[in-house]
Amino acid sequence: MALRESASHAWAAFLTAHAVLVEAVEARLAKVGLPPLAWYDVLWALERFGAGRRRMHELAELVVLSRSNLTRLVDRLEKARLVRRVPSEDDRRGAYAEITAEGRKLRRKMWPVYAAAIDERFGAHLTKAEAESVARAMDKLLAVARKPVSR
Repeated sequence: MALRESASHAWAAFLTAHAVLVEAVEARLAKVGLPPLAWYDVLWALERFGAGRRRMHELAELVVLSRSNLTRLVDRLEKARLVRRVPSEDDRRGAYAEITAEGRKLRRKMWPVYAAAIDERFGAHLTKAEAESVARAMDKLLAVARKPVSR
């Protein structure tokens, strides 16, 4: 198979695997009455940084959502009292999203379900070397994708 065909096949396999695996995780979360994976992603992106807060544009990059989709999601999380918006002291138009104690508690409750789904649907089917190879390849592609496009 030529390189271009191999890359096209890899791309299609990546997209399909991603969609199917995320759907499996979502089903596992829903089955036990937990919110969608996107909620976990936002809560984890906030919790893993020291103060538990990020500017909205930074958060959008971390969870790979458009700014408008993130705003709507943060609205829902705020309504559920899992995050709060904190106005920026140095930029009146800017705001931070900050995880609340309830948000931390929910994220910790979601993790064992999410981790079990990762293990069952992904990790259990790869050797250590395969997992490391996939991670290296995805890290490489992510670095390239985040570079500005020169014209």
